[in-house]
Amino acid sequence: MPEVVPSLQRLLEAGTERLRRGGLSDPRRQALRLWSDLSGNGPAVPHEVPVEPEEAARFEGAISRRLDGEPLPHVTGWSGFRHLALRCDGRALIPRPETEGLVDLLLQRVSSGFVADVGTGSGCIALSLAMEGAFRRIVAIDRSSQALALARVNRELTGGGEAVDFVLGDLCAPLGRGKFDALISNPPYLTAAEYASLDGSVRDWEPALALVGGEDGLEVTARLLEQGSSVLRPGGWLAIEVDCSRAQVAAGRAGALGWEDVTIHTDLFGRERYLLARRSETR
Repeated sequence: MPEVVPSLQRLLEAGTERLRRGGLSDPRRQALRLWSDLSGNGPAVPHEVPVEPEEAARFEGAISRRLDGEPLPHVTGWSGFRHLALRCDGRALIPRPETEGLVDLLLQRVSSGFVADVGTGSGCIALSLAMEGAFRRIVAIDRSSQALALARVNRELTGGGEAVDFVLGDLCAPLGRGKFDALISNPPYLTAAEYASLDGSVRDWEPALALVGGEDGLEVTARLLEQGSSVLRPGGWLAIEVDCSRAQVAAGRAGALGWEDVTIHTDLFGRERYLLARRSETR
Protein backbone atom coordinates (compact mmCIF):
# COMPACT_ATOMS: atom_id res chain seq x y z
CA MET A 1 0.00 0.00 0.00
CA PRO A 2 1.52 3.38 -0.99
CA GLU A 3 2.67 5.63 1.84
CA VAL A 4 0.32 8.53 2.57
CA VAL A 5 2.10 11.84 1.95
CA PRO A 6 0.72 14.63 4.17
CA SER A 7 0.17 18.14 2.91
CA LEU A 8 2.09 20.97 4.52
CA GLN A 9 -1.17 22.38 5.85
CA ARG A 10 -2.08 19.17 7.66
CA LEU A 11 1.48 18.79 8.97
CA LEU A 12 1.46 22.34 10.40
CA GLU A 13 -2.01 21.91 11.89
CA ALA A 14 -0.99 18.68 13.63
CA GLY A 15 2.25 20.23 14.90
CA THR A 16 0.45 23.31 16.15
CA GLU A 17 -2.07 21.17 18.02
CA ARG A 18 0.68 19.12 19.67
CA LEU A 19 2.43 22.28 20.84
CA ARG A 20 -0.87 23.75 22.06
CA ARG A 21 -1.70 20.63 24.07
CA GLY A 22 1.81 20.73 25.49
CA GLY A 23 1.16 24.21 26.89
CA LEU A 24 3.63 26.11 24.69
CA SER A 25 2.89 29.73 23.93
CA ASP A 26 2.04 30.89 20.41
CA PRO A 27 2.05 27.33 19.01
CA ARG A 28 1.20 28.33 15.42
CA ARG A 29 4.15 30.72 15.21
CA GLN A 30 6.49 28.10 16.67
CA ALA A 31 5.30 25.43 14.23
CA LEU A 32 5.84 27.81 11.31
CA ARG A 33 9.32 28.72 12.58
CA LEU A 34 10.27 25.07 12.94
CA TRP A 35 9.10 24.27 9.43
CA SER A 36 10.77 27.33 7.90
CA ASP A 37 14.16 26.86 9.56
CA LEU A 38 14.34 23.09 9.16
CA SER A 39 13.15 22.97 5.56
CA GLY A 40 14.70 26.19 4.29
CA ASN A 41 11.29 27.13 2.89
CA GLY A 42 9.35 30.13 4.12
CA PRO A 43 5.74 30.06 5.28
CA ALA A 44 4.69 31.43 1.89
CA VAL A 45 4.97 27.92 0.41
CA PRO A 46 1.45 26.81 -0.67
CA HIS A 47 0.06 24.75 2.17
CA GLU A 48 -1.58 22.21 -0.11
CA VAL A 49 1.79 20.99 -1.39
CA PRO A 50 2.78 17.47 -0.27
CA VAL A 51 5.64 16.98 2.18
CA GLU A 52 8.15 14.21 1.69
CA PRO A 53 8.14 11.59 4.47
CA GLU A 54 11.70 12.44 5.50
CA GLU A 55 10.81 16.13 5.91
CA ALA A 56 7.64 15.26 7.82
CA ALA A 57 9.59 13.00 10.19
CA ARG A 58 12.21 15.71 10.80
CA PHE A 59 9.48 18.26 11.55
CA GLU A 60 7.63 15.92 13.90
CA GLY A 61 10.89 15.14 15.69
CA ALA A 62 11.48 18.87 16.14
CA ILE A 63 8.02 19.25 17.65
CA SER A 64 8.88 16.48 20.13
CA ARG A 65 12.13 18.25 21.08
CA ARG A 66 10.22 21.46 21.80
CA LEU A 67 7.75 19.53 23.94
CA ASP A 68 10.73 18.18 25.90
CA GLY A 69 11.71 21.76 26.72
CA GLU A 70 14.60 22.27 24.30
CA PRO A 71 14.84 25.95 23.25
CA LEU A 72 13.50 26.79 19.82
CA PRO A 73 16.86 28.12 18.49
CA HIS A 74 18.55 24.87 19.54
CA VAL A 75 15.93 22.78 17.78
CA THR A 76 16.18 24.72 14.53
CA GLY A 77 19.90 25.39 14.90
CA TRP A 78 19.46 29.08 14.08
CA SER A 79 19.08 32.36 15.94
CA GLY A 80 18.65 35.90 14.63
CA PHE A 81 20.70 38.79 16.01
CA ARG A 82 20.42 42.26 14.50
CA HIS A 83 21.10 41.69 10.77
CA LEU A 84 22.63 38.23 11.20
CA ALA A 85 21.37 34.65 11.05
CA LEU A 86 23.64 32.64 13.34
CA ARG A 87 24.14 28.99 14.13
CA CYS A 88 22.96 28.25 17.65
CA ASP A 89 23.41 25.30 20.00
CA GLY A 90 24.29 24.46 23.58
CA ARG A 91 27.93 25.56 23.27
CA ALA A 92 27.05 29.22 23.85
CA LEU A 93 24.31 31.47 25.18
CA ILE A 94 21.38 32.05 22.84
CA PRO A 95 21.67 35.65 21.55
CA ARG A 96 19.02 37.86 23.20
CA PRO A 97 17.21 40.89 21.73
CA GLU A 98 18.32 42.94 24.76
CA THR A 99 21.96 42.54 23.80
CA GLU A 100 21.28 44.13 20.43
CA GLY A 101 20.84 47.43 22.26
CA LEU A 102 24.36 47.20 23.67
CA VAL A 103 25.73 47.11 20.12
CA ASP A 104 23.71 50.21 19.22
CA LEU A 105 25.05 52.14 22.19
CA LEU A 106 28.66 51.36 21.36
CA LEU A 107 28.30 52.15 17.65
CA GLN A 108 26.91 55.56 18.59
CA ARG A 109 30.24 56.29 20.29
CA VAL A 110 32.83 54.21 18.43
CA SER A 111 32.56 52.76 14.93
CA SER A 112 36.19 52.38 13.85
CA GLY A 113 39.60 51.46 15.17
CA PHE A 114 40.21 48.49 17.48
CA VAL A 115 37.58 46.86 19.68
CA ALA A 116 37.56 43.90 22.08
CA ASP A 117 34.50 41.70 22.64
CA VAL A 118 35.02 39.91 25.96
CA GLY A 119 32.96 36.75 26.46
CA THR A 120 31.98 36.52 22.81
CA GLY A 121 29.99 33.26 23.02
CA SER A 122 28.37 32.68 19.63
CA GLY A 123 30.22 35.70 18.24
CA CYS A 124 27.00 37.67 17.81
CA ILE A 125 28.39 41.00 19.09
CA ALA A 126 31.76 40.81 17.34
CA LEU A 127 30.24 39.78 14.01
CA SER A 128 27.58 42.50 14.21
CA LEU A 129 30.28 45.10 14.84
CA ALA A 130 32.24 43.75 11.87
CA MET A 131 29.19 44.08 9.64
CA GLU A 132 27.94 47.46 10.84
CA GLY A 133 31.11 49.29 11.80
CA ALA A 134 34.38 50.14 10.10
CA PHE A 135 36.69 48.55 12.64
CA ARG A 136 40.25 47.65 11.64
CA ARG A 137 40.33 44.74 14.06
CA ILE A 138 37.96 43.04 16.50
CA VAL A 139 39.42 40.68 19.10
CA ALA A 140 36.73 38.36 20.44
CA ILE A 141 37.65 36.45 23.61
CA ASP A 142 36.04 33.55 25.40
CA ARG A 143 37.26 31.06 27.99
CA SER A 144 35.19 28.27 26.39
CA SER A 145 36.86 26.55 23.45
CA GLN A 146 33.48 25.09 22.50
CA ALA A 147 31.90 28.54 22.28
CA LEU A 148 34.79 29.74 20.11
CA ALA A 149 34.30 26.79 17.76
CA LEU A 150 30.68 27.86 17.29
CA ALA A 151 31.74 31.50 16.83
CA ARG A 152 34.16 30.50 14.09
CA VAL A 153 31.36 28.67 12.28
CA ASN A 154 29.31 31.86 12.46
CA ARG A 155 32.21 33.92 11.14
CA GLU A 156 32.32 31.71 8.06
CA LEU A 157 28.56 31.90 7.61
CA THR A 158 28.36 35.67 7.94
CA GLY A 159 31.52 36.58 6.09
CA GLY A 160 33.01 38.24 9.19
CA GLY A 161 36.37 37.64 7.54
CA GLU A 162 39.77 38.64 8.80
CA ALA A 163 38.50 41.63 10.80
CA VAL A 164 37.49 39.32 13.67
CA ASP A 165 40.01 37.25 15.61
CA PHE A 166 38.67 34.66 18.07
CA VAL A 167 41.00 34.11 21.03
CA LEU A 168 40.82 31.65 23.93
CA GLY A 169 41.39 33.37 27.27
CA ASP A 170 39.99 34.75 30.49
CA LEU A 171 38.51 38.25 30.24
CA CYS A 172 41.16 40.84 29.31
CA ALA A 173 44.22 38.63 29.86
CA PRO A 174 45.01 38.13 26.12
CA LEU A 175 44.78 41.87 25.32
CA GLY A 176 47.63 44.33 25.02
CA ARG A 177 47.75 47.46 27.13
CA GLY A 178 46.25 50.69 25.83
CA LYS A 179 45.56 49.40 22.32
CA PHE A 180 41.78 49.42 22.08
CA ASP A 181 39.28 52.14 21.28
CA ALA A 182 36.41 50.18 22.87
CA LEU A 183 35.67 47.15 24.98
CA ILE A 184 32.24 45.54 24.87
CA SER A 185 30.93 42.62 26.90
CA ASN A 186 27.81 40.70 27.85
CA PRO A 187 29.35 38.92 30.85
CA PRO A 188 27.72 36.41 33.22
CA TYR A 189 25.74 38.47 35.75
CA LEU A 190 23.38 36.15 37.65
CA THR A 191 23.90 35.05 41.23
CA ALA A 192 24.16 31.35 41.99
CA ALA A 193 20.70 31.48 43.57
CA GLU A 194 19.19 33.26 40.55
CA TYR A 195 20.70 30.67 38.24
CA ALA A 196 19.23 27.84 40.32
CA SER A 197 15.77 29.40 40.04
CA LEU A 198 15.86 29.90 36.27
CA ASP A 199 13.26 28.25 34.10
CA GLY A 200 14.44 24.85 32.93
CA SER A 201 14.35 25.99 29.30
CA VAL A 202 17.40 28.15 30.15
CA ARG A 203 19.05 26.40 33.08
CA ASP A 204 18.98 22.92 31.52
CA TRP A 205 20.10 23.89 28.02
CA GLU A 206 22.41 26.92 28.11
CA PRO A 207 25.94 26.95 29.59
CA ALA A 208 26.20 28.00 33.23
CA LEU A 209 29.61 29.49 32.41
CA ALA A 210 27.84 32.19 30.39
CA LEU A 211 25.24 32.95 33.06
CA VAL A 212 26.65 32.82 36.60
CA GLY A 213 28.68 35.82 37.74
CA GLY A 214 29.61 34.59 41.20
CA GLU A 215 27.67 34.53 44.44
CA ASP A 216 26.71 38.21 44.14
CA GLY A 217 26.35 38.30 40.34
CA LEU A 218 28.93 41.09 40.09
CA GLU A 219 32.18 39.14 40.18
CA VAL A 220 32.85 39.15 36.43
CA THR A 221 31.56 42.70 35.96
CA ALA A 222 33.86 43.92 38.74
CA ARG A 223 36.85 42.25 37.11
CA LEU A 224 36.02 43.87 33.78
CA LEU A 225 35.81 47.28 35.42
CA GLU A 226 39.19 46.69 37.06
CA GLN A 227 40.94 45.31 33.97
CA GLY A 228 39.23 47.30 31.25
CA SER A 229 41.00 50.61 31.72
CA SER A 230 44.39 49.00 31.17
CA VAL A 231 43.51 47.73 27.69
CA LEU A 232 41.72 50.88 26.48
CA ARG A 233 43.49 53.90 25.11
CA PRO A 234 42.81 57.19 26.97
CA GLY A 235 39.24 58.22 26.13
CA GLY A 236 38.29 54.70 25.05
CA TRP A 237 34.77 53.41 25.74
CA LEU A 238 33.54 50.52 27.85
CA ALA A 239 30.07 49.01 27.18
CA ILE A 240 28.80 46.23 29.46
CA GLU A 241 25.43 44.51 29.81
CA VAL A 242 24.42 44.24 33.47
CA ASP A 243 21.57 42.83 35.52
CA CYS A 244 18.90 45.48 36.05
CA SER A 245 18.81 44.86 39.81
CA ARG A 246 22.52 45.62 40.15
CA ALA A 247 23.02 48.30 37.49
CA GLN A 248 23.37 51.19 39.94
CA VAL A 249 25.80 49.22 42.12
CA ALA A 250 27.92 48.49 39.05
CA ALA A 251 27.85 52.16 38.07
CA GLY A 252 28.99 53.13 41.58
CA ARG A 253 31.92 50.73 41.33
CA ALA A 254 32.88 52.14 37.93
CA GLY A 255 32.94 55.67 39.32
CA ALA A 256 35.02 54.60 42.31
CA LEU A 257 37.59 53.04 39.96
CA GLY A 258 38.01 56.31 38.07
CA TRP A 259 35.84 55.70 35.01
CA GLU A 260 34.34 58.87 33.56
CA ASP A 261 30.99 59.63 31.88
CA VAL A 262 29.44 56.62 33.63
CA THR A 263 25.83 56.17 32.52
CA ILE A 264 23.16 53.50 32.78
CA HIS A 265 20.80 52.93 29.84
CA THR A 266 17.55 51.00 29.62
CA ASP A 267 16.76 48.09 27.32
CA LEU A 268 13.74 47.70 25.05
CA PHE A 269 11.67 46.65 28.07
CA GLY A 270 12.61 49.76 30.06
CA ARG A 271 14.95 47.93 32.44
CA GLU A 272 18.35 49.30 33.45
CA ARG A 273 20.51 47.01 31.35
CA TYR A 274 23.63 48.72 29.98
CA LEU A 275 26.60 50.42 31.62
CA LEU A 276 28.63 52.84 29.49
CA ALA A 277 31.83 54.47 30.72
CA ARG A 278 34.91 56.16 29.31
CA ARG A 279 38.54 55.85 30.32
CA SER A 280 39.97 59.13 31.58
CA GLU A 281 42.12 61.06 29.12
CA THR A 282 44.68 61.61 31.87
CA ARG A 283 44.76 58.36 33.90
